[in-house]
Amino acid sequence: MNPNPHLDIAGLEQVYDRLATAIDQAGPEKSELFLVKLALLQAKAMGQPAVFEAQVEAALKDL
Repeated sequence: MNPNPHLDIAGLEQVYDRLATAIDQAGPEKSELFLVKLALLQAKAMGQPAVFEAQVEAALKDL
């Protein structure tokens, strides 16, 4: 188990690539639904609503 749960640059690039591929797979008509499902699954895995809420706020900045 990784004692440091934070992703390094290579890990972030891997996640970004997979996310981009998945969004393309979902297609324009279902990409929004896919992202909502993914966010809910991640929130469940995280198990901390306050942390998820903070991440939502961070993601909303500078759109």
